[in-house]
Amino acid sequence: MSIAVKPLTILMADDDADDRLLAHDAIAECGLEAELRCVENGEELLDYLHRRGKFSDPASSPRPSLILLDLNMPRKDGREALREIKNTVEFRRTPVVIFTTSKADTDIGQIYDIGANSFISKPVSFESLVDVMKTLGRYWCTTVRLPYKP
Repeated sequence: MSIAVKPLTILMADDDADDRLLAHDAIAECGLEAELRCVENGEELLDYLHRRGKFSDPASSPRPSLILLDLNMPRKDGREALREIKNTVEFRRTPVVIFTTSKADTDIGQIYDIGANSFISKPVSFESLVDVMKTLGRYWCTTVRLPYKP
């Protein structure tokens, strides 16, 4: 008798609807065994993690195995959200990959100091995005052991 394995949950915080849609499509294209959940800003990200408001139901807001985090968002930017995540015992072990258009060296150094696990500049083409998602999938979903796995 085989046991059905649920896909990993990737939580993406990005205010750009096109980027969220492209990420969904890229994950589907590369065949990654992961479910992408999306929020639009750092406040929603923290509400999701703390299961507040519209994210209060654990069935519809599963604990993420990986967080993809944009830096420049309204209401609470990625730096602030990352700081809160890494300062909260319950979430600090969840890997956070910064996924942003920023290429500034000051951003890169700052986010690693705060506790990000990786920094990836968003690719320009869809094909490159698919390659990035394949790489993320191989590394974070297959190679390493994560603290939150269904």
